[in-house]
Amino acid sequence: MAKVFLVLFFLLYPHTNEPLLEEGKSATVRKQTPPPSEIKVISYNIRWRSGDDLKAIIKLLKDDPEIGGAAILCLQEVDRRKKRSRNTNTAKLIAHELGMHYAWAAPPAPKPKDEEETGVAILSIYPLSEVQRIVLPHEGPGNRRRVALGATVGIDDRKWRVYSAHSETRIAVDKKLDQFKAVLDDLAKFPADMPAIVMGDLNTWEPSADGKTSKFFTAAGLKTPFGPEATFRRRVLLVPIELKLDWVWLRGLEATSFGIDRKIEISDHWPLWTNVKFR
Repeated sequence: MAKVFLVLFFLLYPHTNEPLLEEGKSATVRKQTPPPSEIKVISYNIRWRSGDDLKAIIKLLKDDPEIGGAAILCLQEVDRRKKRSRNTNTAKLIAHELGMHYAWAAPPAPKPKDEEETGVAILSIYPLSEVQRIVLPHEGPGNRRRVALGATVGIDDRKWRVYSAHSETRIAVDKKLDQFKAVLDDLAKFPADMPAIVMGDLNTWEPSADGKTSKFFTAAGLKTPFGPEATFRRRVLLVPIELKLDWVWLRGLEATSFGIDRKIEISDHWPLWTNVKFR
């Protein structure tokens, strides 16, 4: 009886020092179309939604006119078996429901006995390889760390490098640029002509952050179809605060259409969608 109890315990409450990187795929991956002329990509900070909210997000990712049917998803604040999200392996569940490959990563916990930190995920109808967890430099409050995730997406005979990133909120802008640099340092390990997409919540809320972020990525040869439009809304003392926090940066790819789906208010971030094709 004791052995049975221990087995059930470890299945329900896995070790906190389990590797903070996970890869997998749905039992039935969504069928790939013939070589596409363009594909839809999404960046969305889901703010650790679970339960009915998560079900609603999955339905939108299936059917919504703007964000439904994407081939590549980059998500942030994705929990894996945390109490606040009912011990749900969120990335795995979304991948199962949407028929996708997935990778998930989280930063180290501030203290050894702390509960596992929320992470980032990449989901794709195409296979993922060369998956890399990138712990970003500079700690936030309470020794908190943030993470990015890189993966090579195999689209027929083409390879794209894709990143999902979640930068720290409460550090100086120049330190945030160091976090962006950690992502581009990983990208530099791959051929310069490989198409690349960097997406995520970069937490660029300071007055100077927008311009410095644009200058940084543009100097590295990436461009974005998005302008200064807000991607985040939260009410503070009943006053709505809107900020530009989320980005999509492209290299070797062209945005044919794009948008921010502001009718979706499940998270305090709105999802960004972009249809991209080779230049």
